[in-house]
Amino acid sequence: MSDKIIDFSVDYSKLKIFDEFNTKDIKFPMVLSVPHKGSVFPEEFLAHTKYSPEELRCNEDSFVDELVVPASNAGIPMVAMNISRVFVDVNRDKIELDPTMFYNHPQADTNAGGRRCRVGLGVIHRITAKNHNIYDGLLNYDEVQERFKNVYDVYHKKLQQLIDKVIKKFGFCMVLDCHSMPSEICSLMQDTNKIDFCLGTLFEQSCPPDMHAIFKDALVKKGYNVADNCPYSGAFITFNYCQPRKGIYTMQMEINRGLYMNERVYKKNDAFSKLSEDISQAILGLGNFLLDFKK
Repeated sequence: MSDKIIDFSVDYSKLKIFDEFNTKDIKFPMVLSVPHKGSVFPEEFLAHTKYSPEELRCNEDSFVDELVVPASNAGIPMVAMNISRVFVDVNRDKIELDPTMFYNHPQADTNAGGRRCRVGLGVIHRITAKNHNIYDGLLNYDEVQERFKNVYDVYHKKLQQLIDKVIKKFGFCMVLDCHSMPSEICSLMQDTNKIDFCLGTLFEQSCPPDMHAIFKDALVKKGYNVADNCPYSGAFITFNYCQPRKGIYTMQMEINRGLYMNERVYKKNDAFSKLSEDISQAILGLGNFLLDFKK
């Protein structure tokens, strides 16, 4: 990366940060979170990047909100991010920030941020899915703080509000964090059948085994190959909101993109509707189980 200084500001009044669904008629003790489906890039950001939106979208969880919206419509509140995770990744901790990306970072410790920062996929992505540098210079640390204030914090405030609302009504809450995974990874992880779903529970720490089992069994009965905690055991949202002693449980769901879309051109395939129906039925099965759950 060059020493060129990249300095811009974003007009956040032009952006709709998230979409929310069924936040009033709540019938199940669950919240759906879809943090990576966003495909919106601030125009000011695009003017200072090296690649087209098509390449920048490679890590996007396209259409995941649409896959699960039938479950939400049946009585589960949902929040879905509109802004691309490349701009700011709400499924990362704010401390997962690479100091070497900035010309004016206040800390001298260039080892801060953790593993994801070192590979370029921290809270502010440095690289694309094809391992290309997104920026050709150094960012303004203050501008990134504006991303946190106007995008990151806004999403998490809404998610927390929905969790609090569910807890107030039911006394506990299950947060299902909904994602998709590249089909290439799904084919490489097992020697036999490709993975269709991966359910992450922080290796059985984020929710009771029976919650995980009821959801997994529903998907398996529909003919899907479901892996546990590999290749994904859960990320920031799964970890951050997990408080079993307070009755807040979490699970991360990853869906093989090849099941429902053409990954090269970001288009749904003919199996989309059937997959959406299967997933939504499994989610509602978990929801019905939770109605009888005693925390």
